Order: sequence, then C-alpha cells, then structure tokens
Amino acid sequence: MRIGFSTSGRHFGVRAPIFRRNDRSEPIATPADNEPRINDRIRAREVRLVGADGSQVGIKPLPEALHMAREADLDLVEVAPQASPPVCKIMDFGKFKYEAAQRAKESRKKASHVAIKEMKYRPKIGQGDFDTKTRKVAKFLGEGNKVKLTIMFRGRELHHPELGMRILDRVADTVVHLGKVEAAPKIDGRNMTMVLAPDRQAQAAHARHLADEAAAAESDTANQSETEPSG
Repeated sequence: MRIGFSTSGRHFGVRAPIFRRNDRSEPIATPADNEPRINDRIRAREVRLVGADGSQVGIKPLPEALHMAREADLDLVEVAPQASPPVCKIMDFGKFKYEAAQRAKESRKKASHVAIKEMKYRPKIGQGDFDTKTRKVAKFLGEGNKVKLTIMFRGRELHHPELGMRILDRVADTVVHLGKVEAAPKIDGRNMTMVLAPDRQAQAAHARHLADEAAAAESDTANQSETEPSG
C-alpha cells in the first residue's frame, strides 16, 4: 500500500441526586451563556410548544405555555431560540442538566482511554527488529490505541525520505487488518512520522476470517476421521 506524505483505585458508590420541585414563581438565577433560557426568562410572546412526552402541542402564547409547565410541576425550556416562533419544551430542567453532565462525563472518560503509543524505526532496520517492533504495533492497535510511527534518520539518510516511506509502507501493509492511516507521513525535523488508528471494521472482518478458517479446519479434520478405516 502506497502512502503519500507532506513536509487500583478504590470504588465508591455515588448516590443519584434528589430533584426537588421549586416554587416556579421565585426568581431564577441568571443562566450561563451556553444554557437555554427557561421559565420567566423566555422573552418571546408566543412559542411552539412541545409537551413533556414529546408531543407537538402547537403555537401557544408564552403565559399559557408557562401555566401548562407549572401545572405539570415542570420547567418551560427554550430549546430552539432561532426558530420562529422559538421552540420550547416542558421538562424537568434540573434532571435534564444532570443527565447531560453525566453523558459528557462518560464521553470524556471514553476519550481518555484512547492512548497514543509510539514505535521508532531506523531506515536500515533489520528484518528481525522490524518484525518485533511491528508485532508490538499490532498489539497496540488491537488494544484500541493509536500508534505514532517514527522513522529516525541519521546523517545523509535525511536526503533519502523514500527509505522511511518504505518502512512505513511495510508497517501499514502488515497491520492493515488492525489499523488504518489517520495522519499521513510527514517530515518532522530529522524524523518522519505517521499515525495509525484502530480500524474496527477491519478488525471485525479479520476476526470473521479467522473464525471461518478455524471452522473449515475443524470440518476437514472431522471428515478425515470419518474416512479413515477403523483398526
């Protein structure tokens, strides 16, 4: 494959918070810039109302929409302020914020699990060293990590970037069933770098291929046992 390039902690249980209904007539703290307007802070005269169950209630005067939200002991939240009229939904805003924060926390946690490993090669690396390093690259990709490949040039080797490209091509071809090129090769000082990322689709296809081969081999062994004459 040719690739172009450019210059134990302890676990503590957490109890879910208890959401208490507040008096909707009390003043509401000014929301952060990235938070939607709610209840008495909504400025539109009329809104397109969505019920707490997701049903389309239709266009309602703001006072009527606020009354409906208070009757349900919930909040009126402006979810699409740019629409005409703005779209508002009846919901428990405190619970909504908590669940959104939990989703963001889980997303950050999953993102932090993706580590970037590094493997260094020399342009004139021997076959044995190449195989050892590339097996480690395959292991990293199989574990879900990204891998930064670094070709280290010395002296006049820097004038022959094609030597580095050959190594990167060989690595990418060897682990094509596990990863794909995420960042194309580039010159970085006296080094050439490239980043590989796990390819879940390729890994799944490779796993199916291995399973098919194992099933075929088992079938062949069973057929041979059936055709062999008994002693």
